[in-house]
Amino acid sequence: MSKKPLDPSVPAVAISRRGVDRLRAGHVWVYRSDIILADGIAPGAIVAVRDERDKFLGTALYSTASQIAIRLISRDSVPDLGKLLRQRIREAIAYRERVVQNSDAYRLIFSEADFLPGLIVDRYSDVLAVQILTQAMDADSVRSTILSELNEQVKPAGIVERVDSKIRELEQLPSRQSSLLQGEKTSTVFSMNGVRFHYDFAEGQKTGAFLDQRENYAAAAQYAHGQALDVFCYQGGFALHLAGTCEQVTGVDSSRPALEVADRNAVLNGKEIEWIEANAFDLLRDYATAGRQYDTIVLDPPAFAKGKRDLEAALRGYKELNLRAMKMLRPEGVLVSCSCSYHVSQADFLEILAESARDVHKNLRILESRTQGKDHPILLNVPETAYLKCVIASVSY
Repeated sequence: MSKKPLDPSVPAVAISRRGVDRLRAGHVWVYRSDIILADGIAPGAIVAVRDERDKFLGTALYSTASQIAIRLISRDSVPDLGKLLRQRIREAIAYRERVVQNSDAYRLIFSEADFLPGLIVDRYSDVLAVQILTQAMDADSVRSTILSELNEQVKPAGIVERVDSKIRELEQLPSRQSSLLQGEKTSTVFSMNGVRFHYDFAEGQKTGAFLDQRENYAAAAQYAHGQALDVFCYQGGFALHLAGTCEQVTGVDSSRPALEVADRNAVLNGKEIEWIEANAFDLLRDYATAGRQYDTIVLDPPAFAKGKRDLEAALRGYKELNLRAMKMLRPEGVLVSCSCSYHVSQADFLEILAESARDVHKNLRILESRTQGKDHPILLNVPETAYLKCVIASVSY
């Protein structure tokens, strides 16, 4: 990182030694506690990042509200932000063209992992769903550039915005409703691994579906057999994939709206699946007590640990779920166990599985230890981009 002259039109931010070390280690975030000088900088401004000796470290997007005050966008100066954004969008699209197979639904842009911090774009066939998460990406000129380039490169029938109200509040952004931004289409049918799904931008979590599990759905189906139970089934991602190889599939979720979409998806694929509206913990406890047995069980719960303070409770939750599921598996049964909690490490998760197996006096043979799909790329020096764990295991006595 070399010394470069100050561009008077770009405000400078000075950061501490700890912040410098973080950037030099390859990360792209600097926390507010490591800001030494940032006077009069507007929300979402593009800034030149410098150390205490005025050495240039890179160009970043600045937030006046988030604890992540700086999100590095380049190690060099950026004379034209719009041009850089367009280039990064094209590169993100080209990357998906190389790594995505057997699907017309996938994450097109994954924030920091595509060097576009604060921007998420998911593709559902001919509809794009956009989430904007930072002050810089919410600027009118940036929004216009993003939509223009997406339109030019993808030519979707519709671009919708799914608003995360909590994040907008934390970023001190004006209130905004989820809406159609361009085009006419807000619903469609998409496919993953030959399985078809309904999409409606007004329904569901995230941008509408859990695209990060796409490759894990297919992997689980390779091992699944017999009677299968999909717990936290949401709109039927695992259940519908398992229906191709299993004799009988039951999906469980506490959300009636999600199950209604799951049932529509089953009809779309000509599959008969039993859907049960229930609390997963209560159902597993009751089924385990009653001696119910399955050949395949999928556990795909929501994130139990939203922050470090939740870690202990999260580990207890994962332990209870996996212990009860292992009790219910027949000899050589298949367990597909997932965690999307970033704060639960791979080592933590494997230890929970090991403890659960010991407690029920069973052996766990790892068939595959997986992570999120390649359309959700992981940056080695930004560990926060790696969050999903998916273990497929054979359980024996």
